[in-house]
Amino acid sequence: MRLATTGGVLAEKNVRADIGISVVVSTYNRSELLPYALDSILDQDALDFPYEVILVDNNSNDDTRAVVESYLKRGVSQLRYVFEPRQGVSYGRNAGIALARAPIIAFFDDDIIVSREWLTTIKTIMDRHPDADLIGGKVLPQWTVLPPPWLTQANWSPLGLVDYGPEAVYVSAEHQLCLVGANLAVRRRLLDSVGCFAPELQRVKDSIGSMEDHELLIRSWRAGKRGLYVPDLIVRTVVPETRMTRQYHRRWHRDHGEFCAMIRTLENAETVGGDAVDQTKAAAFFGVPACLYRELVEESGSCVLSWLRRRPDLSFMHESKARFLAGYIAYRYKQERPHHRRSLVTEAGTFVTNLVRKKLRKALTRGREQSA
Repeated sequence: MRLATTGGVLAEKNVRADIGISVVVSTYNRSELLPYALDSILDQDALDFPYEVILVDNNSNDDTRAVVESYLKRGVSQLRYVFEPRQGVSYGRNAGIALARAPIIAFFDDDIIVSREWLTTIKTIMDRHPDADLIGGKVLPQWTVLPPPWLTQANWSPLGLVDYGPEAVYVSAEHQLCLVGANLAVRRRLLDSVGCFAPELQRVKDSIGSMEDHELLIRSWRAGKRGLYVPDLIVRTVVPETRMTRQYHRRWHRDHGEFCAMIRTLENAETVGGDAVDQTKAAAFFGVPACLYRELVEESGSCVLSWLRRRPDLSFMHESKARFLAGYIAYRYKQERPHHRRSLVTEAGTFVTNLVRKKLRKALTRGREQSA
């Protein structure tokens, strides 16, 4: 059964009704951390269903294979090993999906430690909510050092941490929350319908960000699917000191802005629901609506004001949003510039003229409404 989009093949003949969940872990050069992840998934509380763990070696050149072989030699029957030479977590996950034999496929990362109730929680929630095509939960930090004062929960995104509170919430096009691949379970039918992870959106060059998880959610929302945030579905991730620097977070937000610009998440009505920009009415400079430039200015100003008020957490939060917008705008400009024959000055003049006209039209309309 070939998928409609990029991402491989789901082997229908491999499906077995007696396996409750297939767990897919893609790993690259983390042989030191890998045993903690494997120990946690292989030490689940008593289950009333069998499960399998598919460990995808994503072209590692360290001791990853030796680590896995040590488990296989001990007779760990749930564990399966596959080597995927194409670099990137999407390729790794898709290779695991192709081998999965259960109707539910769960994902976590090689630097994650799952709770002992993780698989039981997934199966229970999936059985209780047959309308949910995917579920995700909390990704909480396991700090290696005390985090700096500015690294509050509002600035967790670059660390892949997730905590949307204590209540279960449905996730859909109307109510969007990002459920990340570090703690995610999907029904096979969803992947049959919308496809697997998109390799073209994974890390490129020196990028430290990617958005394969987000893009899969967007495709799911477009298809009318919905998921569920489950606060009791908990994993923990090791946060190294190298990811607690401002430099790392600044690069991540810039890169994330570029990735979002690839699929125009801030402009595409299908992906952002009712908050989409109406491109037919918006004044745009090289394809970027005026409201995004305004938001960039506002976030930059809020960053400065928060800094003056000695709120480093709020200042960095606004700075991060500004860097995201700057990355988004810069990438969209790079996309659109070759298609515009007019000079930069002419394009800017047209943008300002359209913006002024729009403001005047709004003012006139408001005046007529008030006089009426």
